[in-house]
Amino acid sequence: MQLSTPAKKGVSRPYDPNTSNETTGDLRFITDLGRSLLPMVHPKKVANRIVDALVHKVGAEACVFAAEVPSIGLISSSATAIAGDVRDLLDRKKLEKWTSFMPPQAGYSETDESEFLVSGIEHLAEYVSPMQFAGETRGFLAVAFAKENEIDERRAGLIDAAAQLAAMSVNLSAHFESTLSDSIDRARDEHRKFTEAVLDALPVSLYVVDQDYRIVTWNRHREVGEQGIPRDTAIGRDVFNVLAKYPQGRLRQEFERAFRTGEIERIEQQTVADDGSTRHWIVSKVPMRNADSGDVTHVITVGEDVTVRVEAMHSIGRAEKLAAVGRLAAGVVHEINNPLATIAACAESLEHRIEEGSFDGSDSVDDLTEYLGLIKSEAFRCKAITMGLLDFSRVRVGERAPTDLGDVVRSAANLLLHQKRGDNIEIIVDIAEGLPFVTADAGQIQQAVIALATNGIDAMQEGGTLTFRTVAVGNRLVIEVKDTGSGISPENMSKIYEPFFTTKEVGKGTGLGLAVCYGIISDHGGRLNVRSNVGKGTTFSIFLPIAK
Repeated sequence: MQLSTPAKKGVSRPYDPNTSNETTGDLRFITDLGRSLLPMVHPKKVANRIVDALVHKVGAEACVFAAEVPSIGLISSSATAIAGDVRDLLDRKKLEKWTSFMPPQAGYSETDESEFLVSGIEHLAEYVSPMQFAGETRGFLAVAFAKENEIDERRAGLIDAAAQLAAMSVNLSAHFESTLSDSIDRARDEHRKFTEAVLDALPVSLYVVDQDYRIVTWNRHREVGEQGIPRDTAIGRDVFNVLAKYPQGRLRQEFERAFRTGEIERIEQQTVADDGSTRHWIVSKVPMRNADSGDVTHVITVGEDVTVRVEAMHSIGRAEKLAAVGRLAAGVVHEINNPLATIAACAESLEHRIEEGSFDGSDSVDDLTEYLGLIKSEAFRCKAITMGLLDFSRVRVGERAPTDLGDVVRSAANLLLHQKRGDNIEIIVDIAEGLPFVTADAGQIQQAVIALATNGIDAMQEGGTLTFRTVAVGNRLVIEVKDTGSGISPENMSKIYEPFFTTKEVGKGTGLGLAVCYGIISDHGGRLNVRSNVGKGTTFSIFLPIAK
């Protein structure tokens, strides 16, 4: 017997539209199943509805519902994927044996044929989800599968959810039969709370609006976080008033389109937090139809935070692009450097001849002097670009040893102070005490810190504060380089690590600094993050693993 376990938290995978489709479909299945059970007051009808819906949803060979409910007695129902009459698939002796012991409290998979609860049909695996009645485990849903590998986390989760819905509905039926009057309202409230608990457990932000655009459901994940709004504040109110900070025209068009077409729509969105970090979302609009008329009565909005997936894909794209540029740079730098050196040498030679008076008789000696100066300065600028390319393309191995990042940051700050780059710049160094070491090439890390700091100083044309901060966060050390400059616009945020991309004036930058930084940090097994608010400043964070 193998107990089912939930998916591990913290494990991220690249965004897959098919997975998102399955999540939306499973949510709709559970919602529709729960809604269809609401009007049923006979336990047998509940059992029939559960097995019929489940056997087709999970692609099983058969499904059996069995329960010994106080005040009602034995309830059983079965269904198979085979058309025609449904055979009696319940092994009643095993049911008595199963209920005589302390049964499991969680769903489990079974591959031992001698322990199968489903009989009369060939199968290799079962998934059994227990059901509680009056506080005791007195029943189960047993689902038979043709192959062992068909029992995965998704199917197990659907079966467990259906078992809980079934137990709740049968409990409600028993309660209804025993107290026919005021118990119905209480039972519906319990069912509503249970449904809310199911929705709150989903790892997505979810809310539902009716045809009047009033919010009728608002789950827990819609309450937390910087974008969160308390449930009591949202339920019953107009969605456009609750979500007033969203673009109203676009939001209204999305809902109107969902009610009009009845089609599921998925939208990619971005939000910027107060600290300047960008979050990425996949928002799905899922219409709900009336079973009789087919009209769309409600629209479910599901928001999934896919920031980790998007950043992972961006990182892969940046790495591939940087590798391609590195290969290109390594092949052409040396070929360009030789003619550049010749041009610069010729310009310097002609300047010396002018100084010696070789062209004193010419009327154009002043123009010649100006042109030679331009030729030489531009040649040296090209030389700087090619040297940057060479540094960018070079394999960064270096001497890596246990390194005190506090010393690296202090040294970088001192170098900037002696350079006296920028006017009215205050430099603050904040190094935490007792920091562990990292395994790194101190010179390369210092190069990356200085490059980030130089960019920060260049962004503070009117002066400001440049802050270096080093702290330990979990199993990593973090170097923050923060400026109070002009910030980075959202449309440029995704381009800043691209080679040759720069917002500086011509001649002020090559656009290789951040690309080189990104390569250095990546080679050290770390990562480089950025947060920025336009007009307030930018913070670059270097994360490096602590030395073992």
